[in-house]
Amino acid sequence: MSQQSGYGAATLLRIIHYWLERPTVDQEDLSAHKYLEIDGTFLNGRQYGMVAIVDPQANRVVDGSYGLKEGQTAMYHFCVALTQRGLQPRSVTIDGNPQLQTMLQAIWPKVTIQRCLVHIQRQGLAWCRHHPKRTDARRLRELFLKVMAINTLKERERFLAAWEDWERRYGTRIATSRETGWVFSDLKRARSMLHKALPYMFAYLDDPAIPRTTNWLEGYFSRLKMRYRQHRGLSLAQRHNYFRWYFHLCQK
Repeated sequence: MSQQSGYGAATLLRIIHYWLERPTVDQEDLSAHKYLEIDGTFLNGRQYGMVAIVDPQANRVVDGSYGLKEGQTAMYHFCVALTQRGLQPRSVTIDGNPQLQTMLQAIWPKVTIQRCLVHIQRQGLAWCRHHPKRTDARRLRELFLKVMAINTLKERERFLAAWEDWERRYGTRIATSRETGWVFSDLKRARSMLHKALPYMFAYLDDPAIPRTTNWLEGYFSRLKMRYRQHRGLSLAQRHNYFRWYFHLCQK
């Protein structure tokens, strides 16, 4: 790095620490960003969280913050502060955090919520198991395998019809059964998740600008964590400023 910049190592460290002691001051008007993805990730296990908001159409991060978890009160204040900079999204694509969804609808009552299809499919397949022995689990697994392949209204109607057929055959019994065990409990979770997600799964079919996944953010977080490994010795205050500067300077 010193060879590229022309500065010595000691000078570079002084420059880095100078900026790590100073947070960014963001004044940018955010009113142009209408189709968003919001997701969070963790560092050091689940000890430290962060959240980022991106506009995949503009191919950039809108904002982000370290020390937040989806659905917390601090997340609410973070989003409210963004509205004061003009952020009024038409849609937000999120994972399945119910507190986050309630929060977003309280801040932006007219916003369209799109559930991330990758999260639904990945979690549903995990709960149904790779080679389920139960007929109801096998049939539900087949539905989860189709989640990412729905591109037209007709395909959506076929999917919903298949779900309703599965629900008539197995759903009510599963919901009311007193059966126990890990396999059945996970099957029950998979059924409940899909049931609750359905109203928010297909908004992208009505508006193609709505992203159906949060994949853009997953790639961004992967690069962020790789670069952060070079700065693990930062204090808590420096970590906050490091990520503020990262979100400010590394928007893609």
